[in-house]
Amino acid sequence: MRLVRGVSSHVGLATGVIALTAAFAAFAPSGASAAVYGPSAGMAEIVIDGNTGKVLSAKGADQVRHPASLTKVMTLYLLFERLASGKMTLDTRIPISAHAASMPPTKLGLRPGSTISVRSAVEAIVTRSANDMAVALAEAMGGTESNFARMMTAKARQLGMTHSNFVNASGLPADAQLSSASDMARLGLAIHRNFPKYFAFFSTEKFHFRNQEIYGHNHVMANVAGVDGIKTGYTRASGFNLLTSMHRDGRFLVASVFGGRSAVQRDRFMTSLLGTNLARASTHPSQPFMVAEARVMRPAPKPEAKSAPAPTRVAAATPPAPIPAPVPVA
Repeated sequence: MRLVRGVSSHVGLATGVIALTAAFAAFAPSGASAAVYGPSAGMAEIVIDGNTGKVLSAKGADQVRHPASLTKVMTLYLLFERLASGKMTLDTRIPISAHAASMPPTKLGLRPGSTISVRSAVEAIVTRSANDMAVALAEAMGGTESNFARMMTAKARQLGMTHSNFVNASGLPADAQLSSASDMARLGLAIHRNFPKYFAFFSTEKFHFRNQEIYGHNHVMANVAGVDGIKTGYTRASGFNLLTSMHRDGRFLVASVFGGRSAVQRDRFMTSLLGTNLARASTHPSQPFMVAEARVMRPAPKPEAKSAPAPTRVAAATPPAPIPAPVPVA
C-alpha cells in the first residue's frame, strides 16, 4: 500500500491559504448564474501543484457540471471529520434503511435492517462506488439523506467550493447536484491535507466482503506510477469524471477531469495531463496545501499517538481487466 506523504512544516500557513484561494479565484464564475455543461461541451480539467497551490493547467475548470460519484468524496470528507473527532470509529456499526437499500447500482446490496461497519462501508464506496453505502453513512451522520446533503453544501461553502450544491450523498442523477472541476480539485486537496490517515483508503484497489473480492474502478491508479487515489464518477448527464492524486519524485499533483465520453478517453486524458504537468510541479512545499475551511485558518492537526488500521492495498499481479460497459448511474 502506498501511503500519502504529509507536510511537516506549518510555516506560512496563512500565506499559503491566501495564495491557494487566490489561485482558485482566478476561475471565478463571471455571472450570477451559469449553464450546466455536459459531455457534449467537451472535457473540463484542472491540475494543481499540491506543494505550492499553483494552478498548472486549466480548461473549463469553473464550468458548472454534474459531479456524479465524485460527490462521495464530500460524503467521506464529513465522515472523516467524525472519525477524527472520535464521534465515530471505523468499527462503528451503521444500519441499512429501506431508503439506503433501495438505491440503484452500483451498490453493495445489503438488506434493510442489516448493519455494516464504517470501515466496510468506506471500502465499498472507494472500490465499488456503492450508492447504498453512501446513503447509509449519510443517514448515520445527518439523520436523513436530505439533511446530510445540506450539511455537504454547507461544508462546500466553508471549503471555498463556490460552484457546488448537493442534494444527495451518492451523486446519482439530480438536476441540482452540481460542482466543477476546480471545486473537486479543491476538495481533493482539502481531504488529503486534513485527513492524511484516512485518505489512504482511496488507495484501496480491492477488498473482501462476505466471500466476495470487490475490485475498484480506478484504472489510472492501477496503471500510472505515483497515483494514489482518489475517485471515479459517471452518469449520462455528467460523462466520465475523475479526481486524481499523484505523488512522484517529491512532486504532488491533484487533477480533476469532467465530461469524458468514455472511461478510456477520460483515463488517457488524465494520464496525459499528469505526464505533461509533473515536471512543472515543485519539489519544495512552500505552503501546507490547505484549502481548509476558507474562513478558519488553523494549524495542521498534531500526529495521533496511535494510527488507525489502514486498508490493504493489493498490487495488481496481472493487467487490469477490460473496462466494462458503464451503468448509467453514479
